Parts: sequence; C-alpha cells; structure tokens
Amino acid sequence: MDQQTLKKIIEDTIAETLSSQGQTKDEIPIAVSNRHVHLSEEALERLFGKNYQLRKLKDLSQPGQYACEETVTVIGPKGRITKVRILGPARGESQVEVSLTDGRTLGIDPPIRNSGDIEGTPGVTLLGPRGRLQMDKGLICARRHIHMHPSDAEAFQVNDRDVVSVKVDGERGITYDNTLIRVSPKYRLEMHIDFDEANAGAIGKNQTGKLFRTELS
Repeated sequence: MDQQTLKKIIEDTIAETLSSQGQTKDEIPIAVSNRHVHLSEEALERLFGKNYQLRKLKDLSQPGQYACEETVTVIGPKGRITKVRILGPARGESQVEVSLTDGRTLGIDPPIRNSGDIEGTPGVTLLGPRGRLQMDKGLICARRHIHMHPSDAEAFQVNDRDVVSVKVDGERGITYDNTLIRVSPKYRLEMHIDFDEANAGAIGKNQTGKLFRTELS
C-alpha cells in the first residue's frame, strides 16, 4: 500500500470517528483541567505514610491516567487551597498544576510551562494526613495543549511540538493561540485548558474547537 493511499484511509477513519461523536474534521474536543497534584513515590510516603497506595476514584480521558480519592492542601506564602486532587499513577518528580488565579490565592506567580518542565519553578508546601512536604520546585500553570494519537496527527497534518490555534465559536467566542501539540501512541485526542481559560470562552460540556495549522511564535 502506497503512502498516499494509507494517508487517505487514516484521514477517512478519523473523519468517520469525529462524525460519530458529533464533530467535524479539524474540530478538537476540549476538556477543562482543574488544579491537581502529581506525586513522586517519595512524596506520597511523606504525606500519606510508608508503602501507601493511591486509591483510584475514576479513570481520566487519557489512557492509564486516573483521579485519586486522596487530596492534599497546597500552601503558599499568602494563602492555601484545600482538597486539591491527586492524579495517578505516581511520577518521577512531584508537580502541582494550578491556574493563574490560584497562584494569586497562594501568593505565587506560577510560570506557564509544559507539564514536566519544572526546573527553576517555585515551590510550595503540601500538607497531607500523615505529614508535610516542602517542595523546592514544581508549581506551574500548565501550558494549553492538545493530546493526539499519531493517527490524529496524521489526519490533522501536524507534528509533535507544533504550535497551533484553536477557535471556539459562541457567545464568548475565543481563539486559543500558542497551543502545543503533543503526540504519543498513549494519547487520546483532546485539548486541555484550565478554568481561567475555560471561563474566558464560556467553555461548556462537550465543547469543541476548530484547529488552525498556522504555527505561531
């Protein structure tokens, strides 16, 4: 099978899938991500006790990721936020993802970073039922991004780490520029934004946006 034929089959398959979900080609499903915490194994034991195992509350849209029953309190120099959900599974390094508004509550300006890019970021204090952890780094406001399976990237004609725009129609229509594409066989097609970004565009349930491939700086 030649490459052109294979590309056409992939594009048709994606278009059929989107149509069955009430979407059209170039539309991206949008999910709103609330503040949350990723913990390392060491941090988990510090906050919850030795050999503690996270308890799954529900699966998330991205395969293998889940919300946990456990929550922690995030403490900054000017305030705290209680009942911040932990997401599993445990990671190599701990990371706290908040909105810019949350940062003002804590008294910290969280830098806008890609998930996992925590070098040089501010730290916070985490309070759990069995202990307290002072993080020296790891507080970020996650950069808006789109998860894509390689077949999605092929259909949308984009590559991993491309930067695109996503336009959302409606009463508070908005265009999200500088949106990062993240491609992996482990991903399912979905755009992630935080509550500040969602409120700006009045983003509701089952919201979609139209992807523009023009790369922005």
